[in-house]
Amino acid sequence: MGTQLTAWEKVEIARNPKRKTALDYIDNIFDEFIELHGDRLSKDDKSIVCGLARIGNEHFTIIAEQKGRNTKENIKRNFGMPNPESYRKAIRFMKQAEKFKRSLITFIDTKGAYPGIEAEEKGQGEAIARSIFEMSKLKVPILSIVIGEGSSGGALAIGVANRVLMLENAIYSILSPEGYASILWKDSSRSKEAAEKMKLTAKDLYDLGIIDKIIKEPR
Repeated sequence: MGTQLTAWEKVEIARNPKRKTALDYIDNIFDEFIELHGDRLSKDDKSIVCGLARIGNEHFTIIAEQKGRNTKENIKRNFGMPNPESYRKAIRFMKQAEKFKRSLITFIDTKGAYPGIEAEEKGQGEAIARSIFEMSKLKVPILSIVIGEGSSGGALAIGVANRVLMLENAIYSILSPEGYASILWKDSSRSKEAAEKMKLTAKDLYDLGIIDKIIKEPR
């Protein structure tokens, strides 16, 4: 099925509100998960979930971008678009993982960092850059998994890893196809064409050496 789908069809699947979220995977993969909150500076932004997880006797630090399943959940999660507080929370747990020598696993699923005025005023660009910088220095093993949308710096901020895995119908790109079409051609209606040119599918990215492995998905 996967090889027959167009790039745009995979975009639609990656965005499907019924698609599994990060917490769905966390609940099914780990024997135990304890969510921890706050960036110790401002507040707890719920578009990124952080915490401690366990499989048997192995312990992990988890950083996961979380979307909602309905309007109420999406408002709570800011539609999976992190504010600076989320990235600063993530940095806090990156450093904690290093201190306690826990492997770090990140789940990527965002249409991008939140572009609102307040987020910019609080240093959105700096928070993303700092997250990338701190993540690149970590000495503990890091595994990043793209489970849905992986767009822009909002995704890359938690995507600097030793190994990057990607679900078969997920997407990973510098920005959305609509944004690409708007910038390049001044016409957002050409988003389907943009999706084909952007090389954003798992197969494209595997062939380019951007990701390390494709995780097959059921029909």
